[in-house]
Formats: sequence, C-alpha cells, structure tokens
Amino acid sequence: MAPKKTPKGKSGFVGVRAKPSGNFGVEFSDAGRRWWLGTYPTADEAARAYDVAVRRAGRPKTDLNFPDVETRAVAEWLVPQGIQMKEMPVKMAKKRPAVVVAPGESDEATMARFAREHPQYVQAELEHY
Repeated sequence: MAPKKTPKGKSGFVGVRAKPSGNFGVEFSDAGRRWWLGTYPTADEAARAYDVAVRRAGRPKTDLNFPDVETRAVAEWLVPQGIQMKEMPVKMAKKRPAVVVAPGESDEATMARFAREHPQYVQAELEHY
C-alpha cells in the first residue's frame, strides 16, 4: 500500500516537515501534549519514526503514514537510528501588544509609556539579554 500523503506540506507525510538543512524533523501530538521525535536524513525515515510514535500512543492505523506495517516491533526496526520522544512545551503565549505612537509623542516617550503599561515584557526582555 502506498504511504499516506497529506494535502499540505512539502514532505508529503503526516507529522514530517522539511528543515532548511535538508533534513526532516518529526513532531507528534497526542492528548494535548507535543513531542519532538528528532531529525532524520530522509522524509521516509522521518515518516516511519512518526508511525512508531503513533503506535506507542495506541492511535488507530488510519493515523499512520505506512499502514501496511503490521506490528510496532517491525515499525521500530524500520527506523535505523531509533527515536527518542522529548516532550515540547505547549506555547500559550499571547501576542505582544502593539506600540501606538500618539500624535506629537516622541519615540522615547512612547517607549517609556509602553514600559509603564507592560512591565512584564520589559522584565522578560531584561532576562533574555
């Protein structure tokens, strides 16, 4: 049976995305949690790693890229470098508010007003640098 293709995405596989380096990254989501499975040299290997994660999560065969692989053991054997599932934090961050310059207000005055109104962004920036 041919692999399952997604209508979107350049890799042609579910859960696989092309990286600028030419490799393919794999992400998997299950029950509100996101998992990073790693980077693979080919889209085929990445899709097989995704299938192993789907099988580990006990999801139906309809979610697989290669539903013709019969068991989880065979699916894991087909991923040469194996997979290590690392949980990724789910980002729930809000967008940073826009800085609106009032007529006649200088840039310095606008930035000072923004710092007064949104101290959490100033603190986050200070911690970052």
